[in-house]
Amino acid sequence: MRRQVTCITKPSPLSVHEHITHVGNPTVGWVWTVEKVIKAIEDRTDTFYVVDPKTYREAEVKVVYRRITGKPPYIQTYADGDWKNNLLSLNQCPLLRR
Repeated sequence: MRRQVTCITKPSPLSVHEHITHVGNPTVGWVWTVEKVIKAIEDRTDTFYVVDPKTYREAEVKVVYRRITGKPPYIQTYADGDWKNNLLSLNQCPLLRR
């Protein structure tokens, strides 16, 4: 399934050094952990993208594997041959009630 990411969650929303823990699209009712997103990308069951609000261009969410052992992979957007930080520009996800 192709999923648009519209929000992120960080432990401290205002910190520029905190990593993203969750991404989602509450309008359609999903917020997933980054680990679940990475697994879905690796398993090729889902793809994820972000839409730039100014240009309306899409940037694909990809997995970045770290060469340093012991460091987990993370996600970042990739568009037009460049790695971007489109995810960090998204609003904080609201809590979803289950």
